[in-house]
Amino acid sequence: MSTHVTSSAVPPPGPAGPQGYPARLTARLDAPLSRWLWLVKWLLALPHHVVLFFLWAAVAGVSVVAFFAILFTGRYPRPLFDVTSGVLRWSWRVAYYAYAALGTDRYPPFTLADVPGSPAHWDVTYPEHLSRGLVLVKWWLLALPHYLILGFLVGGARLAWFSGGLIGLLTLFAGVALAFTGLYPRGLYDLLLGLNRWVLRVAAYATLLTDAYPPFRLDQGGREPGTAA
Repeated sequence: MSTHVTSSAVPPPGPAGPQGYPARLTARLDAPLSRWLWLVKWLLALPHHVVLFFLWAAVAGVSVVAFFAILFTGRYPRPLFDVTSGVLRWSWRVAYYAYAALGTDRYPPFTLADVPGSPAHWDVTYPEHLSRGLVLVKWWLLALPHYLILGFLVGGARLAWFSGGLIGLLTLFAGVALAFTGLYPRGLYDLLLGLNRWVLRVAAYATLLTDAYPPFRLDQGGREPGTAA
């Protein structure tokens, strides 16, 4: 039985199913992958990290405005919602290319929008209404148990979660496997996707994009649970 991932088509995320979380991460492993390119992806991804530094600073301001908008109206202004979700989407594409997964050698685009041909997708359903009470506590108190877990997964609070912690260590193992075998172990890939999916769900909750509490569940693999194979 093969123990390695092969490339398979994964469609862009669609609407959340009855049991699905409104923030959805999907990915497709590109094959073949370079044995050695991963060693310099820290340098190749540097322009993205610079741009994302400023984008995340903007998200901090956007979140403050959104906080008061939700508190007084129960709605997240759609233009601000699109900015925050777009920055999370961009961050995931860079993370997938670099040291959260090493799942593709295709350079990520500089855009907040979803890119149909990209091997990595992230989306979140726009909520028509958000709780005016929950906005006071969900991003710090209710999310605290998840923050403790994410501290282990990503090595502490960072601009980008894709370095350090368990995710960084497992990605290093994937790079070593690529270097020596040219193949990406299936179990390792599925585990990394599950860990990153957990991170993105919590990020969506903490940035006030959804009231749906992130599940304490590791949904592994490139597809969201409940989607067609």
